[in-house]
Amino acid sequence: MNIIITGASSGVGFEAVIELILSGNHKVIALARSQDKLERLLEIANGLNPDCHLYALTFDIVHDDYEGLLEFIEANFDNRVDILINNAGVLINKPFAELQETDFVEMLQSNFIGHVRIIQALLPLVPGGGHIVNIGSMGGYQGSAKFPGLAAYSASKAALHTLTECLAQELAGQDIKVNCLALGSAQTEMLEKAFPGYESPVLAFEMGKYVADFALTGHRFFNGKVLPVAVSTP
Repeated sequence: MNIIITGASSGVGFEAVIELILSGNHKVIALARSQDKLERLLEIANGLNPDCHLYALTFDIVHDDYEGLLEFIEANFDNRVDILINNAGVLINKPFAELQETDFVEMLQSNFIGHVRIIQALLPLVPGGGHIVNIGSMGGYQGSAKFPGLAAYSASKAALHTLTECLAQELAGQDIKVNCLALGSAQTEMLEKAFPGYESPVLAFEMGKYVADFALTGHRFFNGKVLPVAVSTP
Protein backbone atom coordinates (compact mmCIF):
# COMPACT_ATOMS: atom_id res chain seq x y z
CA MET A 1 0.00 0.00 0.00
CA ASN A 2 1.06 3.59 -0.66
CA ILE A 3 0.12 5.59 2.43
CA ILE A 4 0.34 9.29 3.29
CA ILE A 5 -0.18 10.52 6.84
CA THR A 6 -0.18 14.11 8.02
CA GLY A 7 0.69 15.36 11.49
CA ALA A 8 3.23 12.54 11.75
CA SER A 9 5.87 14.15 13.95
CA SER A 10 4.30 13.47 17.35
CA GLY A 11 1.51 11.79 19.26
CA VAL A 12 -0.93 9.46 17.54
CA GLY A 13 0.37 10.27 14.05
CA PHE A 14 3.94 9.41 15.03
CA GLU A 15 2.85 6.11 16.54
CA ALA A 16 0.66 5.24 13.54
CA VAL A 17 3.65 5.65 11.23
CA ILE A 18 5.73 3.33 13.42
CA GLU A 19 3.00 0.70 13.24
CA LEU A 20 2.67 1.02 9.46
CA ILE A 21 6.38 0.55 8.72
CA LEU A 22 6.90 -2.53 10.88
CA SER A 23 5.72 -5.10 8.33
CA GLY A 24 7.71 -3.66 5.43
CA ASN A 25 4.68 -4.16 3.19
CA HIS A 26 3.84 -0.48 2.80
CA LYS A 27 5.41 2.70 1.49
CA VAL A 28 4.70 5.62 3.81
CA ILE A 29 5.09 9.37 3.32
CA ALA A 30 5.01 11.11 6.70
CA LEU A 31 4.20 14.82 6.59
CA ALA A 32 4.68 17.36 9.38
CA ARG A 33 5.95 20.88 9.96
CA SER A 34 8.78 19.95 12.35
CA GLN A 35 11.95 18.78 10.60
CA ASP A 36 13.64 17.83 13.89
CA LYS A 37 10.79 15.58 14.96
CA LEU A 38 10.59 13.99 11.51
CA GLU A 39 14.29 13.17 11.68
CA ARG A 40 13.68 11.47 15.03
CA LEU A 41 10.81 9.52 13.47
CA LEU A 42 13.08 8.35 10.66
CA GLU A 43 15.78 7.31 13.10
CA ILE A 44 13.39 5.26 15.22
CA ALA A 45 11.66 3.71 12.20
CA ASN A 46 14.94 2.66 10.60
CA GLY A 47 16.07 1.22 13.92
CA LEU A 48 12.93 -0.91 14.16
CA ASN A 49 12.92 -1.94 10.50
CA PRO A 50 16.03 -1.06 8.45
CA ASP A 51 14.19 -2.17 5.30
CA CYS A 52 11.18 0.08 5.81
CA HIS A 53 10.03 2.40 3.03
CA LEU A 54 9.48 5.66 4.90
CA TYR A 55 9.80 9.16 3.47
CA ALA A 56 9.57 12.01 5.99
CA LEU A 57 8.80 15.37 4.40
CA THR A 58 8.50 18.79 6.01
CA PHE A 59 5.18 20.10 4.75
CA ASP A 60 2.45 22.48 5.92
CA ILE A 61 -0.92 21.32 4.58
CA VAL A 62 -2.41 24.80 5.05
CA HIS A 63 0.21 27.08 3.52
CA ASP A 64 2.61 25.09 1.33
CA ASP A 65 2.38 24.67 -2.43
CA TYR A 66 1.36 21.14 -3.38
CA GLU A 67 3.28 21.04 -6.66
CA GLY A 68 6.48 19.72 -5.06
CA LEU A 69 4.59 17.11 -3.02
CA LEU A 70 2.78 15.86 -6.11
CA GLU A 71 6.07 15.55 -7.98
CA PHE A 72 7.52 13.53 -5.09
CA ILE A 73 4.49 11.24 -5.09
CA GLU A 74 4.79 10.73 -8.82
CA ALA A 75 8.46 9.79 -8.50
CA ASN A 76 8.23 7.55 -5.42
CA PHE A 77 4.64 6.29 -5.28
CA ASP A 78 4.00 5.64 -8.98
CA ASN A 79 1.45 8.46 -8.80
CA ARG A 80 -0.91 6.42 -6.60
CA VAL A 81 -2.10 6.99 -3.03
CA ASP A 82 -4.04 4.05 -1.60
CA ILE A 83 -4.58 5.51 1.87
CA LEU A 84 -4.60 9.11 3.11
CA ILE A 85 -4.69 9.64 6.88
CA ASN A 86 -5.53 13.24 7.75
CA ASN A 87 -4.16 13.47 11.27
CA ALA A 88 -2.66 16.99 11.36
CA GLY A 89 -4.23 19.44 13.77
CA VAL A 90 -3.70 21.98 16.51
CA LEU A 91 -5.60 22.96 19.64
CA ILE A 92 -6.41 26.22 21.40
CA ASN A 93 -7.61 26.02 24.99
CA LYS A 94 -9.14 29.37 25.90
CA PRO A 95 -12.47 30.51 27.42
CA PHE A 96 -15.01 31.47 24.77
CA ALA A 97 -15.19 35.09 26.00
CA GLU A 98 -11.45 35.44 25.41
CA LEU A 99 -11.35 33.85 21.97
CA GLN A 100 -10.51 36.14 19.08
CA GLU A 101 -11.81 35.70 15.56
CA THR A 102 -8.25 34.82 14.57
CA ASP A 103 -8.38 31.85 16.97
CA PHE A 104 -11.37 30.44 15.12
CA VAL A 105 -9.65 31.08 11.79
CA GLU A 106 -6.54 29.23 12.97
CA MET A 107 -8.57 26.25 14.16
CA LEU A 108 -10.56 26.05 10.94
CA GLN A 109 -7.46 26.40 8.78
CA SER A 110 -5.45 23.76 10.64
CA ASN A 111 -8.19 21.28 11.48
CA PHE A 112 -10.46 21.64 8.44
CA ILE A 113 -9.25 23.73 5.49
CA GLY A 114 -5.83 22.04 5.45
CA HIS A 115 -7.52 18.67 5.10
CA VAL A 116 -9.75 20.01 2.34
CA ARG A 117 -6.65 21.18 0.49
CA ILE A 118 -4.76 17.91 0.69
CA ILE A 119 -7.80 15.80 -0.19
CA GLN A 120 -8.47 17.93 -3.28
CA ALA A 121 -4.80 17.79 -4.28
CA LEU A 122 -4.43 14.03 -3.89
CA LEU A 123 -7.89 12.84 -4.89
CA PRO A 124 -6.94 12.27 -8.57
CA LEU A 125 -4.26 9.83 -7.33
CA VAL A 126 -6.58 7.74 -5.13
CA PRO A 127 -7.72 4.58 -6.96
CA GLY A 128 -10.92 2.63 -6.54
CA GLY A 129 -10.70 0.79 -3.26
CA GLY A 130 -8.77 3.67 -1.71
CA HIS A 131 -9.42 4.90 1.81
CA ILE A 132 -9.41 8.44 3.21
CA VAL A 133 -9.32 8.53 7.01
CA ASN A 134 -9.97 11.81 8.79
CA ILE A 135 -8.92 12.04 12.42
CA GLY A 136 -11.61 13.88 14.30
CA SER A 137 -12.30 14.27 18.00
CA MET A 138 -14.92 13.38 20.57
CA GLY A 139 -14.96 17.12 21.21
CA GLY A 140 -16.67 17.56 17.85
CA TYR A 141 -18.86 14.46 18.06
CA GLN A 142 -22.55 15.27 18.28
CA GLY A 143 -24.03 14.43 21.68
CA SER A 144 -20.70 13.86 23.40
CA ALA A 145 -19.56 15.65 26.55
CA LYS A 146 -18.14 19.11 25.87
CA PHE A 147 -15.59 21.00 27.95
CA PRO A 148 -14.83 24.67 28.70
CA GLY A 149 -12.08 26.28 26.64
CA LEU A 150 -12.40 23.99 23.62
CA ALA A 151 -15.19 25.69 21.64
CA ALA A 152 -13.04 26.69 18.66
CA TYR A 153 -11.24 23.36 18.51
CA SER A 154 -14.40 21.29 18.85
CA ALA A 155 -16.26 23.32 16.22
CA SER A 156 -13.45 22.82 13.70
CA LYS A 157 -13.48 19.06 14.31
CA ALA A 158 -17.27 18.98 13.86
CA ALA A 159 -16.75 20.52 10.42
CA LEU A 160 -14.32 17.73 9.55
CA HIS A 161 -16.86 15.14 10.67
CA THR A 162 -19.53 16.54 8.35
CA LEU A 163 -17.06 16.78 5.47
CA THR A 164 -16.41 13.06 5.91
CA GLU A 165 -20.08 12.20 5.48
CA CYS A 166 -20.43 14.44 2.43
CA LEU A 167 -17.30 13.12 0.68
CA ALA A 168 -18.32 9.51 1.19
CA GLN A 169 -21.46 10.18 -0.82
CA GLU A 170 -19.67 12.11 -3.56
CA LEU A 171 -16.93 9.52 -4.00
CA ALA A 172 -19.06 6.38 -3.73
CA GLY A 173 -19.21 6.08 -7.52
CA GLN A 174 -15.41 5.91 -7.63
CA ASP A 175 -15.32 3.22 -4.90
CA ILE A 176 -13.28 5.51 -2.62
CA LYS A 177 -14.21 5.11 1.02
CA VAL A 178 -14.10 8.03 3.48
CA ASN A 179 -14.34 7.59 7.24
CA CYS A 180 -13.56 9.60 10.36
CA LEU A 181 -12.28 8.43 13.73
CA ALA A 182 -13.49 10.73 16.49
CA LEU A 183 -10.71 10.06 18.96
CA GLY A 184 -11.11 10.33 22.68
CA SER A 185 -8.19 10.87 24.98
CA ALA A 186 -4.76 9.36 24.40
CA GLN A 187 -1.65 10.35 26.32
CA THR A 188 -0.22 13.01 24.00
CA GLU A 189 1.06 16.59 24.12
CA MET A 190 -2.30 17.77 22.77
CA LEU A 191 -4.16 16.05 25.59
CA GLU A 192 -1.93 17.76 28.14
CA LYS A 193 -2.76 21.11 26.53
CA ALA A 194 -6.49 20.39 26.61
CA PHE A 195 -6.61 18.82 30.07
CA PRO A 196 -3.50 19.72 32.09
CA GLY A 197 -2.61 17.03 34.60
CA TYR A 198 -5.08 14.47 33.26
CA GLU A 199 -3.73 10.97 32.60
CA SER A 200 -5.47 9.02 29.86
CA PRO A 201 -6.07 5.28 30.20
CA VAL A 202 -5.00 4.99 26.54
CA LEU A 203 -1.37 5.41 25.56
CA ALA A 204 -0.39 7.18 22.34
CA PHE A 205 1.09 4.04 20.80
CA GLU A 206 -2.14 2.12 21.46
CA MET A 207 -4.22 4.74 19.68
CA GLY A 208 -1.67 4.96 16.89
CA LYS A 209 -1.90 1.22 16.31
CA TYR A 210 -5.69 1.45 16.19
CA VAL A 211 -5.55 4.25 13.61
CA ALA A 212 -3.06 2.33 11.45
CA ASP A 213 -5.12 -0.87 11.58
CA PHE A 214 -8.34 0.98 10.77
CA ALA A 215 -6.73 2.76 7.81
CA LEU A 216 -5.72 -0.60 6.36
CA THR A 217 -8.96 -2.50 6.96
CA GLY A 218 -11.77 -0.16 8.06
CA HIS A 219 -12.99 0.58 4.53
CA ARG A 220 -14.08 -3.05 4.22
CA PHE A 221 -16.74 -2.47 6.83
CA PHE A 222 -17.45 1.28 6.96
CA ASN A 223 -18.03 4.22 4.64
CA GLY A 224 -19.12 7.73 5.52
CA LYS A 225 -19.01 6.95 9.21
CA VAL A 226 -17.84 9.13 12.10
CA LEU A 227 -16.83 6.53 14.66
CA PRO A 228 -16.28 7.40 18.33
CA VAL A 229 -13.06 5.88 19.68
CA ALA A 230 -13.07 6.57 23.40
CA VAL A 231 -13.10 4.69 26.68
CA SER A 232 -13.28 7.71 28.99
CA THR A 233 -14.55 11.29 29.25
CA PRO A 234 -12.40 13.16 28.50
